[in-house]
Amino acid sequence: MPELPEVETVRRTLKNFVLQKQIEDIYVHYDKIVEGDTAQFIETLKGQVIHDIDRMGKYLIFKLDNDAFISHLRMEGKYSIETPEVPLQKHQHLTFQFHDGSQLRYHDTRKFGRLKLVNIETYATELPLSKLGPEPKDAILEEVYPKIHKSSLAIKTLLLNQSILAGIGNIYANEICFTMGINPYTPGKKLSKKRVKELLVVATKILDNAIKQGGTTIHSFDANGITGLFQVQLQVHMQKICPTCEQEIIKEMINGRGTYYCKKCQRRKT
Repeated sequence: MPELPEVETVRRTLKNFVLQKQIEDIYVHYDKIVEGDTAQFIETLKGQVIHDIDRMGKYLIFKLDNDAFISHLRMEGKYSIETPEVPLQKHQHLTFQFHDGSQLRYHDTRKFGRLKLVNIETYATELPLSKLGPEPKDAILEEVYPKIHKSSLAIKTLLLNQSILAGIGNIYANEICFTMGINPYTPGKKLSKKRVKELLVVATKILDNAIKQGGTTIHSFDANGITGLFQVQLQVHMQKICPTCEQEIIKEMINGRGTYYCKKCQRRKT
């Protein structure tokens, strides 16, 4: 699943290809990709120019002349720049046709991704964006700490809760726990305020580093041919041997998510 660094890489890459382009037409090949009225989505955006692409957590926000639309890539979503001569692929479910002849196509093998028309002035206050917590770099300790400390849920589960911290997915949650030397099963209420402060610092550093490297290439992620390099720096996710103690990395399921950790280096610390 694309997480904050991957979505940021997609945002930066797409800006090189689609800004100042006018939408001539939109072809929706799978109606459920668009939330709400598909016909309204098409008619509203036709003729408008894409001026910027914003991001909140894992969401992209395309900003046009008078309107905007949210794009959530979910598990397998990705964009590509094509020409009309290139045949439509099986899992390309939506096409933006630009006046200059180029196309922006949305590809999603699992069809989980969604696009939604929103108000360009107030999108941050509309669902689903209004429910997002801050990104780690913007988080205020006094606001985040109570949300973590009051919970009996595993810290791994809390890190995936987008209403607490936005942008962290399974890969980076595993990496954050490993870097902190914390067992992913540790209940949030066991973390001291000092440890939550450390968590915000660690999460910010890991996400920033991943952004600099272009995200993590796991399964199908890529951004118009720019694949992530952070995978070479993963310490625990999908690894077999702990880089610190050289013992076996364990994979277990926590709340339905594959969790990698080292039992020796990640004892149940608070």
